Amino acid sequence: RQTKNKIEDMVNEALSLMRKFKQCEFSLIPRGQVGYATKLATELVGTKKRETCAICLEDTDLSKIYAVEGCAHRFCFSCMKEHVKIKLLGGTLPACPQDGCTTKLTMKDSKIFLSPQLLEIMVQRIREGQIPPTQKIYCPYSKCSALMSLREVISSWALMYTVAGGPTLRKCIKCKGLFCISCKVPWHAGMSCCDYKRKYPHVRPEDAKLQNLAQQRSWRKCVKCNHMIELAEGCYHITCV
Repeated sequence: RQTKNKIEDMVNEALSLMRKFKQCEFSLIPRGQVGYATKLATELVGTKKRETCAICLEDTDLSKIYAVEGCAHRFCFSCMKEHVKIKLLGGTLPACPQDGCTTKLTMKDSKIFLSPQLLEIMVQRIREGQIPPTQKIYCPYSKCSALMSLREVISSWALMYTVAGGPTLRKCIKCKGLFCISCKVPWHAGMSCCDYKRKYPHVRPEDAKLQNLAQQRSWRKCVKCNHMIELAEGCYHITCV
C-alpha cells in the first residue's frame, strides 16, 4: 500500500510539472542513469512537493490536491469541499469549479473530501436530478419529507385504493404515512378534496404570507415545478430549471 501511494505521488508530481511546460513528454532511461537524470532535473526545475490551488492560490501539499475525474482540473480539498457544499445546499448538483468546465462530480470521487452529511445530501440531489419536475412528490409530513416519483406513489396506490380511501389516497414509501396526492397534505379522512381546500385555503400560515407577497411583487409560479419566479430582466419566457 505504501509503495502504491509513493508511485501515485510520483505520477501526480510528474503530471503537475508537465503542465508547466508548453511541450513535454515522458522518457524511459536505463536504471544506471536514474541518479544522473534526477540530479539534472533537480537542478533545472527543483523538487516540488506542493502545488498552488487555482481557487485560493495557497501552496498545498500534493496529497491534499484533488484532480476532477474527466477533466483533470486540480484544486485543494478545502476549496473543493466548500464549492460542493454551496452547490448542494443551493439545490444543485456540483460540477468542476473551473470556469467554463461542465464536468459533473461523482459520489465515488467526492467521498475523499466530503463529510457524511454532505454525501447524504449529494445522494438526495442525484435522486432529485433523476426525477422530472412534473413527477416529483414530497411526503407532506415535516419529520419525513421524503422525495418520491409519481410512478412510485401510483404503484403504492393499488394497495391503498379502497372505497373509504378514495382515488387520491397515497402512502409514503419511507414513513408509511397516509397523504392526499391532490392536496399535498396528510390524509383528510371523511372530507373531500374540495371541502378540505375550502376549509383550509392555506394549510400553513407561511403559505398565506407567501401568496400575499407574490401578489404585491408580481411573482409567478412555474407551471412545471411550482417554484415561485421573479422577473428580473429580459422577456417573459420561462424555462424551468
